[in-house]
Amino acid sequence: MQLAALIETIFRITESQRKALHKFRIKTIEDLLYHFPSRYGDVAEVRNIENLQKGETAVVFGRISNLKATKAFRKKIPMGTGELHDDTGKIQIVWFNQPYLAKMIPEDALVRVEGKVSERRKSGTLYFSNPKIEKVETIPHEVGNSLFRKSQTLSAESLTLTPENHALHSVYSESRGITSNWFYHAVQKILKTGVLETLTDPLPQEILKKYHLPSFKTALIWIHAPQKESDAVAARKRFSFEEVFLIQLEKQKERRLWQKEKSFTIEKGEEHIARFTKRFPFSFTNAQNKAVSGILEDFRKGVPMARILEGDVGSGKTAVAATTSYAVVTSRPQGQSYGTLQVAYMCPTEILAKQQFENFISFFSHLPINIGLITSSGCRKFPSKVNPHGATDISKSQLLKWVQNGEIPILVGTHALIQKVVKFKHLAYAIIDEQHRFGVAQRKALVHKEKIVPHLLSMTATPIPRTLALTMYGDLDLTILDELPPGRKPIITELIAPKDRDTTYEKIRKELQTGRQCYIITPRIDEPDPDKEFAVQARSAKAEAKRLKERVFPEFEIGVMHGKLKDAEKESVMEDFKDGKISILVSTSVVEVGVNIENATVIVIEGAERFGLAQLHQLRGRVLRSTHQAYCYVFTESGGKKVLERLRALQEAKNGFELAEYDLKFRGAGKLSGREQWGVSDVAMEALQNLKMVEAARFEAKRLLEEDATLSQYPFLIEHLASRKKEEIHFE
Repeated sequence: MQLAALIETIFRITESQRKALHKFRIKTIEDLLYHFPSRYGDVAEVRNIENLQKGETAVVFGRISNLKATKAFRKKIPMGTGELHDDTGKIQIVWFNQPYLAKMIPEDALVRVEGKVSERRKSGTLYFSNPKIEKVETIPHEVGNSLFRKSQTLSAESLTLTPENHALHSVYSESRGITSNWFYHAVQKILKTGVLETLTDPLPQEILKKYHLPSFKTALIWIHAPQKESDAVAARKRFSFEEVFLIQLEKQKERRLWQKEKSFTIEKGEEHIARFTKRFPFSFTNAQNKAVSGILEDFRKGVPMARILEGDVGSGKTAVAATTSYAVVTSRPQGQSYGTLQVAYMCPTEILAKQQFENFISFFSHLPINIGLITSSGCRKFPSKVNPHGATDISKSQLLKWVQNGEIPILVGTHALIQKVVKFKHLAYAIIDEQHRFGVAQRKALVHKEKIVPHLLSMTATPIPRTLALTMYGDLDLTILDELPPGRKPIITELIAPKDRDTTYEKIRKELQTGRQCYIITPRIDEPDPDKEFAVQARSAKAEAKRLKERVFPEFEIGVMHGKLKDAEKESVMEDFKDGKISILVSTSVVEVGVNIENATVIVIEGAERFGLAQLHQLRGRVLRSTHQAYCYVFTESGGKKVLERLRALQEAKNGFELAEYDLKFRGAGKLSGREQWGVSDVAMEALQNLKMVEAARFEAKRLLEEDATLSQYPFLIEHLASRKKEEIHFE
């Protein structure tokens, strides 16, 4: 068996299982082996049948009978069924889409069953839905509360430990069509083939010894089938280190290659910059001054800068970008006494590109500097003969001609900037706004358009912990803006219980009556299907907009925005909101990042417990765009102590970075920004809670490349890096 073999060549896969595996990004045997358990069940969870309750996940030991492979009466779904008996009663077991499981266990066998207890709507009877089942040699003597001695609980040693009956039982993340039980049996089948004997450990032996990490083979066995908790911990530590180490290797290799490129040397000092910034209607914060100085220092090195500028919404990233752009466009190409260097400013959406185009006009309007805008819907230029004090529409061919001959030093745009037809004469500086919205390929397409590589500044308002920054941005220098400009009033954040909803609506009405605007954020687009067992019960954008218009704010214009709208429809809604035609915008969390609506001073977040703190903070930043007092009302349907404690952190934290660290520590691995955003596994997200581990992985990656830049001494490591799918680590 080869690790690169497709799952279908080893297992019979149904269409629903194929879709579920695709969702988990599992295509090969190797992918399956790296789908680690999300947790481990132990004998402390053991129940007897009479004490089972709807909705809980429980372990029951008993004897199974009446095993059948059948089909559901109405929907004709193939399924397996059986009955589980213990001393206290019986319960039905149902495996949807897995009829084969009813044939794998002998009739009247002693078994261990673990899964979710569900309830039938009409009869109210309980049943196990898609549980994990294992044949056991014996049933532990004191299983279930009715059999416990009051002073004794079940211990791991009371189980008969066989290959099919571990002291800890692996529980895997599931999706519709595929269960934890399927993963467990599939992985066990692979482990029993002896494939582990043929594998080479991707980590060098000296690193394993130095950090006391188990070998690759041992770690795979321990993580999928641990005999004790310490086995699972050691295995997860090893794979956490491995993934972060391999990411660091890739990023450090990219950094070394980047630093070999040539770039424009820009010799502008702080005195030159001061003449530009003194015209601003505000003073720079210390953080902004440090950011500008760091960027100017990079400009003088002759090596392309690669820097990420991270700061809360409203911290002044655009002002830093404009100021450093001034240093570029007032510099001559080397060896020339004429012409200027050029700047490209790329935004994720058309409305944000238009907004930044207008911002740059306000910064540069007193100077004889041309600024262009290119998007899919058209091109503009400032200034023009027709309108010396404003921008004018021009043809795309004319704009491209002026960019190519260097007459337009600053070009703002969307993805249109990376089209092959867009050619610069002396592109020296590339700025990417809201960089997490772009893929690696898109960013590389911008900075590698020219023979001389431009300096790169990526900007993001997403607050991330230091460990995540060290890992994800290992090839970039990190600059943080951790101060807000003077004059900005701290946002007033209130947690709103269901009983206080009407009172809060009256507060919002008073703001709207003064001419202000309001965002209302919901977790869903459409109403949940009441017939779906696991549907998220939360307010939806469409239904909430209708309810608010009919019952709460009939006198105000209400708009709706969500991810299912076409780009043109989103642009239209946001333009109407920006122009004040819409007073209340009901939206999912896709509400445009970075769009500056100064008149919006209120944001309501429905179902706040369903969002991460970092995301809540970024959403809250939508109304931190002016000197007006801003309000954030956090609506929660949950009265749970942990939920309220986490949401109170939103009220108390000084900035987004504190919240990001809190979220990483208390909400759990993978929940801060998620696998979908960062492209790393949950086990690697666990490592990000351990600064020492991240720093150790970073140190070892640098050391190996310094000793052997080509890694020729580690052919197995080169092979492993080459086999890693780039799309899985997309750093977005």
